[in-house]
Amino acid sequence: MTDLFLKIKTHQEQNLPFVIFSKPNSERTVGLFQKNDHLYFLENFEKKGFVFAAFDSSTIPFIPVEFCDVLVESNNGEIFYFETKEMEPSTKIGNDFFEELVAKSVEAIENGLFKKVVTSRRELVELKNFELEVCFKKMLQNYPSAFKYCFYHPKIGLWIGATPEQLVTIKELDFETVALAGTQKANNIELVHWTSKEEVEQQLVTDFILENIGEFSKELMVSSPFTANAGSIFHIKTTISGKLKNKKAVEKIIKALHPTSAVCGMPRDVAKDFIIQHEGYDREYYSGFLGELNIDLATFRTQYSDLFVNLRCMKINEHRAEIFVGCGITKDSNPKSEFEETVNKAMTMKNCIL
Repeated sequence: MTDLFLKIKTHQEQNLPFVIFSKPNSERTVGLFQKNDHLYFLENFEKKGFVFAAFDSSTIPFIPVEFCDVLVESNNGEIFYFETKEMEPSTKIGNDFFEELVAKSVEAIENGLFKKVVTSRRELVELKNFELEVCFKKMLQNYPSAFKYCFYHPKIGLWIGATPEQLVTIKELDFETVALAGTQKANNIELVHWTSKEEVEQQLVTDFILENIGEFSKELMVSSPFTANAGSIFHIKTTISGKLKNKKAVEKIIKALHPTSAVCGMPRDVAKDFIIQHEGYDREYYSGFLGELNIDLATFRTQYSDLFVNLRCMKINEHRAEIFVGCGITKDSNPKSEFEETVNKAMTMKNCIL
């Protein structure tokens, strides 16, 4: 991957936008390098390029392929090996505030404000000798089944992530999306046990998707829930597929799914208002979505979109990383347990920078 990271170094020196990414279980890394420093926003959903949407914004930053160089390299060109460090998860950072937030959320559910809400927090980690190339290669090694990316724009910042959650894949009129919920450490998949709280949470996500895409889709197929691995974590997953009724439905399905109930809650608008009012910080691009719009950047095949929810991510500022983590809250949630879930999720990024 020498050429790819040489190109990145040149772009960083010139302060120009770029994104590199490797799809789940892919053997390739794709780089999209913008030739100017303009911040483009998506004017319509017929454009081709890479989108990077925030959690709460009507404008969507966009890297148009027409103003870019594209570089595709094999991940198998060299052997990556990084020894796994035994780290003790931090359980002290922000736990009091976050546990109070979870308790407020449960109270709001009991009072009938919503059925579910997804609360999150930000954890700050000091960095020493951060190297983008090392970080990205660690993600390739540690999280092969995730969508690994590094996005940079001088007007947005440097964002890095390894997300396990697909927003939607669209090939002409065929689409597939997923409902993802529940979290526990990945040990033995045969011994995984999901609580009723986790099963209910996952069913709420599935129901949300089906209710929101029915009017512009057809021939829907829904899988049974199953346990899926995302690096060192297990989730409950359901796949949902079907056909869009027409090409204009591409925009409709994206807007219907984002923000998903897996990062926001149900009913969505009420849960979103609660998050913005009580969470205590700006999520920015955490729990937004990102990916290819109307083009496969490795092959230049058109009428193809592959979008992911921006989870397990961090923003790099100078010598500090801001790691974003959250969890779904239902009436059965326990504040201490939910905080511990965010601690486990934070390890996804910590394993790549420490």
